[in-house]
Amino acid sequence: MQQEVLFQDMGRQPHYKDVWDYQESLLKENTDRKALLRSADPSESGHLLPTVHRLLFVEHEPVYTLGKNGKEEHVLISDEEREQKNIEYFHINRGGDITFHGPAQLVGYPILDLEKFKTDLGWYLRSLEEVIILTMAEYGLKGDRSAGETGVWIDPDIKGKERKICAMGIKCSRWITMHGFAFNVNTDLDYFGHIVPCGIENKQVTSLQKELGKEVPFAEVKQKVKTNFEKVFQVHLVEPDNAG
Repeated sequence: MQQEVLFQDMGRQPHYKDVWDYQESLLKENTDRKALLRSADPSESGHLLPTVHRLLFVEHEPVYTLGKNGKEEHVLISDEEREQKNIEYFHINRGGDITFHGPAQLVGYPILDLEKFKTDLGWYLRSLEEVIILTMAEYGLKGDRSAGETGVWIDPDIKGKERKICAMGIKCSRWITMHGFAFNVNTDLDYFGHIVPCGIENKQVTSLQKELGKEVPFAEVKQKVKTNFEKVFQVHLVEPDNAG
């Protein structure tokens, strides 16, 4: 039987920190359950709650997030100007450098117990990339990987034409994941001009809208990503009220 993943579309959220805190609470719930299961007497473990897989979708209001090992100098905008533009800023606990989240960008946060899949972060990141690559193919676009750089790109091997369409950064604790991917759908790309995206200089950022020359139905993209997530991870997404 396929594993179930509880799916929650959080819509557009006004405060990044609220969503970050929510992710942290879900991760802690799973790590606490895992610790109890490991320490319990085998005869009692059947009464304990197992870990739960989740996938969150969200649209953030404009915010820059800097990964735990990111460089402050990759933020090119002053605090005053950033506040004038109503852009939030957080130094957070995922891998990767600086990135932008904002309206019309599909952000996905899988909270998965990789011990029930594969305890390999490289495999996990490549699988997330594959979800986006398959989705892009449905729009006639060739998504690709760039050697040594996480995320999904277009023309990564053509110097001067490399452009990133989906950024990724994760945290993993006791093989429970959080954070995830940010897929530019109809995103306002001007926001990326105030940072060195992902700490990678001299490479562009793009979106589905820019590549296709037209706005793309956001709900349609969400559905395609959900379907491809199920396909790549071989799971069944369920709304919490319909979970088995």
